[in-house]
Amino acid sequence: MQERVIISGMGSISSMGSNAAEVWKNYSAQTTRITSCCFNDSNTAVGKLHLEEDKLIKEVRKENLHFRRLDKTVLLSIIAARQAVKQANWKAEDNMSVNLGSSRGATQLFEKYHKNFLENENKRLSPVVSPTTTLGNISSWVAYDLGTKGASFSHSITCSTALHSVLNGIAWLQAGMADKFITGGAEAPLSDFTIAQMRALRIYSEEKGQFPSLPLEKNKTTNSLVLGEAAAAFCLEKDEGQQKLATIQGIGFATELIEHNVSLSTEAKCLQDSMEKALKNANLTEVDSIIMHAPGTLKGDKSEYTAINTLFGEKLPHLISTKYTTGHTFGASGALSMELAILMLKHNKLINFPYESLPTGKPKEVKNIMINATGFGGNAVSIILSK
Repeated sequence: MQERVIISGMGSISSMGSNAAEVWKNYSAQTTRITSCCFNDSNTAVGKLHLEEDKLIKEVRKENLHFRRLDKTVLLSIIAARQAVKQANWKAEDNMSVNLGSSRGATQLFEKYHKNFLENENKRLSPVVSPTTTLGNISSWVAYDLGTKGASFSHSITCSTALHSVLNGIAWLQAGMADKFITGGAEAPLSDFTIAQMRALRIYSEEKGQFPSLPLEKNKTTNSLVLGEAAAAFCLEKDEGQQKLATIQGIGFATELIEHNVSLSTEAKCLQDSMEKALKNANLTEVDSIIMHAPGTLKGDKSEYTAINTLFGEKLPHLISTKYTTGHTFGASGALSMELAILMLKHNKLINFPYESLPTGKPKEVKNIMINATGFGGNAVSIILSK
């Protein structure tokens, strides 16, 4: 990278909680926050917000007449961005730009409006349907809430959306197009229709034990993907000696030609390339830990594990994935992984799987952590954070 970019603030809301202390406490508990709810008339494992977080969503929705008509993804984003900006001590008059993405956008609101349309004999819709279901309304409402007049835009690149947002933020800062940049991702995919889509792919978890989601579990023979809802946001700016949570040491990204639109190659070539580029960009040959994408699917976990072993060989880093406790939050998943990386750097402690996993490294210290994300279409991003 041309100039180092730092993370000066972060915020999140997920099944893990809605503040850093609570999130770290829940990761340290060595259990799972995944619960069971009824979808499509059957008990389904999901990484759903717990009561306190649901209450927070309801409170924000009541704050403003406009907010009452917004999708949950937008409200999640507003909460996360508020926390991040507060920690960074940014002001509305600062030249802030916003890029918060989502894999699917206003899922629940879109499905609600579409159902009403099909059931309405007149086929008439409210004029708020279109503007409240566009993907761009996530960042635009965050910018509105923060009172910033910088650029605001959203995007979708499936499950690597949040990490692509970080790449955008770095590019804008280094190009001098913004002084401060809010990045991250949000997803609220817990609906009958979206879960049915995952079941149609035959990857949704049917595990009945303590851990419905089992990324990298040693003896796993079935898919164990579980969906979750969340948002996380990060304040990025150039390193000028100010207080920081972490430094972005290296970035890498890649795309591979694939045979199927939901698959990776068995060696996850795109991840090999993105990890190698990130190491080169950071001038490193190894890292202490990798927070894997590892969604809990047999092929997804295995291909990424193969890619890591191919690249690192005997210097295998510590490995972890958030999804055993958060579920897979699609476009927000990379952001939750970044949050965990920052917390592990802060506490100088690594979080391990609460079950027997495939072999991982055991570093003596925690200095450099890589975060991986990949998604449908064969795209991948790797980012290295340091203290």
